[in-house]
Amino acid sequence: MIARRSLLASAAVLPFLRNPARAATTAGRLVFGLSTYPPSLSPWANAGTAAATAKLAMHRGLLGYAPDGTVRGELAETWEHAEDGAWVFHLRDATFHNGNAVTSADVAWTVDQIGGEKSTAYLRAEMQGIARVETPDSKTVRFISKSPNAAFPFLAASYFLPIIAKDTADVGAGPFVPTTQERGVAIEFVPFPKYYRAGLPRLKSLRMAAYADENLRVAALQSGDVDLIEYVPWQSMASIESNPSLSLQTTEGPFMYLVFNGHSGPFADARVRLAVAHAIKREDIVKGAFFGRGSPLAGVPIPPGTPFYDATLANGWATDIATSKSLLAAAGLPNGFSCKLLATSTYGMHKDTASIMQQHLAAVGIQAELVLPDWATRVTLGNRGQYEFAVNGTSADSNDPDGLASLLATNLAPSYVRSVGISLPKLDGLLAAGRAEFDQAKRKTIYDEMQRVTLAEAPMVGLAWRSQGYGMTRAVHDFQNLPGALTFYSGTTLEQTSTG
Repeated sequence: MIARRSLLASAAVLPFLRNPARAATTAGRLVFGLSTYPPSLSPWANAGTAAATAKLAMHRGLLGYAPDGTVRGELAETWEHAEDGAWVFHLRDATFHNGNAVTSADVAWTVDQIGGEKSTAYLRAEMQGIARVETPDSKTVRFISKSPNAAFPFLAASYFLPIIAKDTADVGAGPFVPTTQERGVAIEFVPFPKYYRAGLPRLKSLRMAAYADENLRVAALQSGDVDLIEYVPWQSMASIESNPSLSLQTTEGPFMYLVFNGHSGPFADARVRLAVAHAIKREDIVKGAFFGRGSPLAGVPIPPGTPFYDATLANGWATDIATSKSLLAAAGLPNGFSCKLLATSTYGMHKDTASIMQQHLAAVGIQAELVLPDWATRVTLGNRGQYEFAVNGTSADSNDPDGLASLLATNLAPSYVRSVGISLPKLDGLLAAGRAEFDQAKRKTIYDEMQRVTLAEAPMVGLAWRSQGYGMTRAVHDFQNLPGALTFYSGTTLEQTSTG
């Protein structure tokens, strides 16, 4: 007899697979196959890429990113760095979904909520770095930081900083309004008629449907049940590229890496973290988990080709088995040890990366048992620090080095994206210094030193750059996979996307 749970799971999938009105043949409607149902739609929380995509449909911040990856105005039409050090934003005429105008009071309230003492927002520490927010009139906002912040425009463009209508929980000003939610299954959206960009959005309706099984997600695209999917599995990229009715957009900017629990146990010792770093054969991860669509990452994830990349620092964690064993011996663990490695069953890339690493670690005496919960549980365990070490995959918050601060800083609130229980004041100081410096050459010197400290202390360990892909039918027009670290902002372009 088939278990009731299996029947329920099948029932959740069948409405998509048996949809008689094929998604791609319905002009003006787009069905987006998400990699998981968003664990949270709280506007200021970090709950992964699927949640970010949904929130980019609903919300906008002061700034954002154009399809070419440049910073552009959103709720703010213009902005400048004033002589007194303040960042000043001039708001455009925009309307929230509840019909109220977007004003400077909403911006100030949003910042106050994110930076509140009881806040669990992802950017809480960053907003606490603002000394005050001035609102000289309803259309002008002045941010006075406790210390200079050259990277503030990137912060204002973050999808973790949407502006929410004052005294509401989640009323935004984005191009789409959510109408119905089937928990764990799908979210329906309709276009917001008072969106501030004339003529947008172009879609008449938008459905985001969860396909946690990556093979089902690809099958749904191939059969026409969905128009567009995120997280194209790497083993399926070639078949999508060769299908004349489909197209694939990829960019290399996201990466896989390790985080550690330094509160207690072996990973409290930097030598053990470094032993792990030098035990890993990254080429195996690129080949085995990403089918060659990526490249090894043996240093701090500064993208090649950017002004802050330094080739002499790019291989600080290169594979060296002898060094790995020597570090374990120096840490009092000459025979290795047993531990648990947290990943997730939801994303094959996480599970495959962990499985490949498991073999590498065993070769130096580290016996790692894999823990593979679903994504929502993985996020919860990471946020609570309930792990020994963990595989993670993400992208920097921007293509600027300050975009790595949320992954590297050791003085921020707990989050699944960064290590827990590790304190590195020197690293935190360098990140702050880089943020405060406006001179490009001086910033380069600071971030070079930041990389050296990170390589020596290993608060995180890079594993592999990966190609990140969106697959879509030829009926989808003007959706754009944003470049490099900004790929997870690609949901922004749903405002300009059309079908038919």
